[in-house]
Parts: sequence; C-alpha cells; structure tokens
Amino acid sequence: MVSSYVAVDLETTGLDPKRDKIIEIGAVRVIDGQVTDIYETFVNPYRKLEERVVMLTGIGDSEVEAAPGIGEVIGGFLDFAGKLPILGHHVIFDYSFLKRAAVNNGRGFERQGIDTLKLARKFMPPEERKNLKAACGYFGVEQGLSHRALADSKAAHLLYRKMAERYGEEAPDAFAPQALIYKVKKEQPASKRQKEHLQDLLKYHKIVLSVQTEHLSKNEISRITDKIIAQYGRI
Repeated sequence: MVSSYVAVDLETTGLDPKRDKIIEIGAVRVIDGQVTDIYETFVNPYRKLEERVVMLTGIGDSEVEAAPGIGEVIGGFLDFAGKLPILGHHVIFDYSFLKRAAVNNGRGFERQGIDTLKLARKFMPPEERKNLKAACGYFGVEQGLSHRALADSKAAHLLYRKMAERYGEEAPDAFAPQALIYKVKKEQPASKRQKEHLQDLLKYHKIVLSVQTEHLSKNEISRITDKIIAQYGRI
C-alpha cells in the first residue's frame, strides 16, 4: 500500500487528449496519509467552451480566458507532483492529458499510478455505479463540488484511504501503484503558411471558429482545414 502520492483531477473540454484541452487542474499532495499541500489553477484552452462543459463544471469562458495557457502551467504542476505516484479516479485519463502537455513543453512525465476506479470495480457490488460520486456515496466519503478539479482530487484521495482501511489487509496488492502507459510524441507548431491558408478559407467561406488559430498545432490546423474543405469546398 502507498501512503504518499499526488491525487489529481482535471476538467477538460472533452474526452480525447489529442483534440481536447485542459481547463482546470486540481491536486493534493499526500505524505504519509495526510494532505500537506494543494494545487489549483484554471487553464486557458484558447477556445470557446461548449455549453455542455459549462453545464457540467460550472466553469465559464470568463474564468478560463483570464487564465494562463497549459504551456505556462504544466511546469508548475510537474514541480508540485515531484516524483510521487499519481492517484485519480480513472487516472489514465488525467495522466494522458498531463503527459501530452508535458511532452509538448519539453518535459518528461513517466509515472506510476493508483486508480480508485479500478479499486471501486473490485470492491463494490456489480450493480452499483462506479463513478466518483457514486463510489464516494457508497463508502461514505464526503465530496465537495462534483466535476470541479480540486474537490474531486480530494474526494479521490479520501476514497482511496477509505477503501484501503477496509480492504488493504486482505488485498494489499490491489492498492499498489502500477506503471502508467501512454505514448505520445511532441506536437509540431503550425507553420505560417498553414495559418494563412486556414485564415483564407475562413474568410472565403465566412466561417467563424471557436478556437484561436495562433495556438493550434500543425496537426490541429490540418484537421480543421481538411474538415472545412470537405464540408464547404476549396477557395
């Protein structure tokens, strides 16, 4: 069993780390079972938030537009996490977004992880829902604002401690951290020619994008350009 780790949770614009962006990071550093520090920040995704994201999280454009981009944020989070394992509910989701951000900014982020979702699936009855809110309710863990990063990271930490107290002696291996595997290559910045071509297409077809083109990568601009041409045609 592990008593020192960083519990982390993200709010994002969607579920795909290749296409979607982080909008909030919340984390708690736990040493010997006790919270010793917290980390919390909004992150500017450089795009308008969809209504479903605003409804789910309560985070609006005004909060993220005033926040730094992930390139300004990721170094601070990595320093906060240090070499500790990371813990989360479906932790590979959070890890994939964080590792992509780290690699894109010239940092490594190889980690072991502890997944409270896997533990919930192992120790909760099959008929019970296993999302964070349901698991916390089942084990009697008090949870703050649902779908807010810091509150959910604290809830995942408390959920882990509760399950460890109840099942740690009978199944210690279930609570051991496992290597997190997510392979990612650094994204290349978009070229000036790509940006100009996209701007010409937008102007020609009278399209208004919800994303800020100057912050798009080479692959992102290519995907958007191809989608516009497929839907509206070339200039």
